[in-house]
Parts: sequence; structure tokens; C-alpha cells
Amino acid sequence: MKIVACNSNRPLAQAVADILDLPLVNASVRRFADMEIFVEFHENIRGEDVFVIQSTSFPANDHLMELLITMDALRRSSARRITAVIPYFGYARQDRKSGPRTPISAKLVANLITEAGANRVLTMDLHAGQIQGFFDIPVDNLYAAPLFVRDIQERYKGRDVMVVSPDVGGVARARVIASRIHSDLAIIDKRRPQAGVSEVMNVIGDVRGRDCVLIDDIIDSGGTHCNAAEALIKHGARSVSAYVTHGVFSGGAVARVGAGPMEMMTVTDSIAATEAVRTARNTRQLPIAPLLAEAMRRISVESSVSSLFD
Repeated sequence: MKIVACNSNRPLAQAVADILDLPLVNASVRRFADMEIFVEFHENIRGEDVFVIQSTSFPANDHLMELLITMDALRRSSARRITAVIPYFGYARQDRKSGPRTPISAKLVANLITEAGANRVLTMDLHAGQIQGFFDIPVDNLYAAPLFVRDIQERYKGRDVMVVSPDVGGVARARVIASRIHSDLAIIDKRRPQAGVSEVMNVIGDVRGRDCVLIDDIIDSGGTHCNAAEALIKHGARSVSAYVTHGVFSGGAVARVGAGPMEMMTVTDSIAATEAVRTARNTRQLPIAPLLAEAMRRISVESSVSSLFD
């Protein structure tokens, strides 16, 4: 078993390697003067079971190309099996035609990953579960829910917690958390007049006097979560926090969350933290390296991954 780290989240890759007590493959992932990506391995890969760790986060296109070129280099180095470990799968929100004459980019990226040489994919909290069907190779989709449940139980012990879905599409995800911590569920009824802009229309459920916990898979601009927090406070919530798997934090999202009424925004480290995230007063990260490492170990020894969540 070999672990290759690309450049999007090397701290996460190193943490996984440390847990598995394996060194990272000695490799160079660098750029020429015109920013073309070049990958070279400085040790033998032939016949090995190789895991490539790379989130396709900002800059998404650069990190995606790094992943593709690395897998092509592995295939041409005669690796026995290549598993693309993609903690954050970029382009996942483009999983359907949003209007006339628009692409389904998630399917295109799935095709690119497969053609580059991946034999299987390991990812986490896909924005839409059906993206697994875009691949013609096995896909293991891990869930952050057990991490969130454990942390909520520790931090909110003795408090009157209410789980909230920030939109109708995330109800199933929030319901899993609510059932595990034996909490009620509320829903934010919102509309999105244009990409990156959301408006809260209504709060479904009585949140008065409750400590509300928003559950979501992605925070991008922060508008949805900040608007939801303001609406919940306006409807009488005692406090509002959020647990989100992937902290994209584009633009001024960290500042927006910091200036809003959010008590705490908790994200995983599927995307490497920027300096703004590390120093923010109300943003923190949960480590996913133990979960990734155990899933990778089970894939390598051909045992069950789904039983991790039983």
C-alpha cells in the first residue's frame, strides 16, 4: 500500500500517512514556467496498491489537473490499483442541467478521473448521492455524520438542541443527525434567485428557546448559513451554530460568518484551512484523517467500508 500526496491538502495526507504508519511516496508535483503540471515518482510503484489524496478545492481546475496527471503517471508506472481519494469532490454541485444549454460537469469530471486511470474512488459527503452513478468504477462515499454526532453530544450536553436543515434538499442529511442525537428537526424554506444568492422565506418548526444546529455539506459564500442564522434568531432561537462537511469559504465568507450571529461554524479539514479560517473567532475544523485512514486500510485489505457507519 502506497500513499501519494498532491498539493491541495498535504497536511491531511500526512496525517493519514502517520495514522497508517506509512511514509508518503517520494514524488515531485511541480509546475513549469508556463504553469504546466509535471509529476515524477522517485521510487518504484510497480504492482503497488496506490492511494492518491487530493481534494479538488480552490483552485479547482489546477488541483483536478494535478490529480489526473498524477494518476496517469501511476498508470504508466505499472501501479496495480489506483484509488483516487477525493475528500472534497469539486464540481459536485453541477450534477444536473440547471437550465437550457448547460453542462453536467460532475459527469464530465467523473469521466476524466476514470479515463486518467482510477480503479476506484473514495470521497466524502458528495453533494448529491447520485454522482456515484456517474462513475463506471466503484465509489465509496464516506459520511461526516458520526464525527458531527460525537462532537455535538460533547459540546451541547445538557442543552436543548434542535437540528436545522438550511434548505429542503438537505433534510435527509439533517434527519440522520437529529435521529442519532434524539433531537427535533426544523427546516429553512429558502429560494435562490441566482447562483450564490439565497433568500429565507420561512422557518418550518418552532425554534423558540432552542439551541439550533445547522447541518449541511458545503459552505461556499456563507450567504445561506448567515441568512438562516439571522432568520432563526429572529424566530426566537437561543443560539445558532453550524456543522458543515466542506469549508469552501469563497470570497469573504469567513468574514461574513464572523460578523453574523453564528455562535460557531464547525467544518472538517477535507479542504485545507486558509489563514482566515485558522484565525477566525467562530470557525473551527474537525479532523477526518482517522476516518479516511481506516477506510483506506479496509479498501487495501478488501474488507467492508460500509460497516464503518453501522
